Amino acid sequence: MTKIGFIGLGNMGGPMAANLAKAGFDVTATDLSIAALDRAVEAGCKRGDSVADVVKDADVVVSMLPAGQHVRSVYLDNYGVLANAKEGALFIDSSTIDVDSARAVISAATDKGFAMVDAPVSGGVAAATAGTLTFMVGGESDAFERAKPVLEKMGKNIFHAGDAGNGQVAKICNNMLLGISMIATCEAFNLAEKLGLDAQTFFDISSTASGQSWSMTSYCPAPGPVPNAPSNKDYQPGFAAAMMLKDMRLAQEAAHKAKASTPLGAQSEAIYALMEAAGKDNLDFSGVMKLIKGSL
Repeated sequence: MTKIGFIGLGNMGGPMAANLAKAGFDVTATDLSIAALDRAVEAGCKRGDSVADVVKDADVVVSMLPAGQHVRSVYLDNYGVLANAKEGALFIDSSTIDVDSARAVISAATDKGFAMVDAPVSGGVAAATAGTLTFMVGGESDAFERAKPVLEKMGKNIFHAGDAGNGQVAKICNNMLLGISMIATCEAFNLAEKLGLDAQTFFDISSTASGQSWSMTSYCPAPGPVPNAPSNKDYQPGFAAAMMLKDMRLAQEAAHKAKASTPLGAQSEAIYALMEAAGKDNLDFSGVMKLIKGSL
């Protein structure tokens, strides 16, 4: 039986670890949160007392951490993954982090003879729980093929994006597009309302016309048209505005380093930052509709 060490049991990592245990893997997990670790144990994982404890016997290490500095620390510090993993282990980092950190950690891992991929996800907590995430994977082809059977137990769409760090590139570009398109969708629904066109009628027209987008048809920010959207649940997050702001900032950081022009991305980052300033970054990111309507 493949032994998996899982590091990071937050809103995404917890369900991902649970799905690996459910699939029959021998999963040992750890997290700074005792409550999160208790939930993982209830879901079938073994309790790990530290990173070193989790990785020492693992064939595969999966991590899901908040930011680049956490990934660097967990993998590169003396108590971390590289210093304590067994020979031949495969590392899968599913955190959403800056491209430079992803590439630096993978380079350090491969220098020590380990295989590693960056594999950030799309789909949110619901998809993590259902095991239907989309993974965007960067790294060598052999490492990707080794990682794929593990990723398939947590997701339904597994894409090889190319070299190390390209998973993060795909993720931040995708989410920059999503963040921009959600704001545009909110503005369109707000304008329709102001001009006397109700949300359902506008949805019926635009969802089958050239204005159609995922933000409209799957995650409509206006209450009514899409029953399961957060807009019909008082904007309780499937994907919190704070997480979208993080991704928009990562995209802008990458754009500056690459000298790429992304003026809409920059303006959209500023708009999500207004939600943070208003203390509303705990809403779903589609709750930017409330900001645009002036009701925050």
